[in-house]
Amino acid sequence: MSAFDSFPLGQPAFVTSVLDRAAHLRRDDEKLFALEQKPSSRAYVVYRDSLLVKREGDKVRALLSIDEAVKCGANPGTVFLGLRDGAAVFGMGMPQTAAEKLIGRDDYSVAELRGMAMQGAIPPDELSAIAMAKSMVGWHQRHGYCANCGTRSAMKEGGWKRDCPSCKAEHFPRTDPVVIMLVAAGEKCLLGRQKQFPPGMYSCLAGFVEAAETIEDAVRREILEESGIRCTDVQYYMTQPWPYPSSLMIGCSARALNEDIIVDRSELEDARWFTRDEAALMLARTHPDGLAGPHPFAIAHHLLGRWVRDKSGA
Repeated sequence: MSAFDSFPLGQPAFVTSVLDRAAHLRRDDEKLFALEQKPSSRAYVVYRDSLLVKREGDKVRALLSIDEAVKCGANPGTVFLGLRDGAAVFGMGMPQTAAEKLIGRDDYSVAELRGMAMQGAIPPDELSAIAMAKSMVGWHQRHGYCANCGTRSAMKEGGWKRDCPSCKAEHFPRTDPVVIMLVAAGEKCLLGRQKQFPPGMYSCLAGFVEAAETIEDAVRREILEESGIRCTDVQYYMTQPWPYPSSLMIGCSARALNEDIIVDRSELEDARWFTRDEAALMLARTHPDGLAGPHPFAIAHHLLGRWVRDKSGA
């Protein structure tokens, strides 16, 4: 199975969860401690945008025993992610010094998560739990102090909360909503590219939802700001958790009301219209000009692929 086959239409990365989050266990410190000591318990260990993996021949294994994780230098503080087949699964972080000690080793390594997922090195059904671990570990690393009074806060409820011992404020992890849109005008769709994209790659436009803004308004605003295109008939398609660091991509489609593009160069390097036939070639990586669409790993690929497949407009 190729990396592209790992993410069939409608199933981008991070959406297929096999964990029972077992939220009822988060407040039972004694039970969680006991679970952490069980030989059957496992952990995903994240370091920045990378993942600790054990190399086994030409494959890698990301789900480690607690002992394996600790021996590689993972931090003792764990986030309870849930249960898989009755066994506890935790998320753990690791310091830079521990990650550097793994350089050159043949048995363990720290590898960039996105690259491994796009190459199909990590089973798709594990990516949701890994995304959870990455988001939660990153949240704790960035929010160690109370935003209200500045006192060092404490991890509670299996890692799903932080309490301030001074002002008693409670802090919870947040998810940032992002709209990502496939805008069409008849047999054409609007795609853009940012400077950091691989050469020739175009994708759907996207942007953060602002305070007190509806999803529909965010779609219309972002499209207008980045491309000068006004749109209507906003329709929801699906969502994708995106742990960079902790976003929720909200996939939508919309119909364009005008076709004259005015590119916001501070956001995009280019934006243009593509025919349905061109889009199909880009998704298949067979466009004669070497142009390509987004990888199936990302929801943008599935927005574009659905439009190509349905042949009925956005």
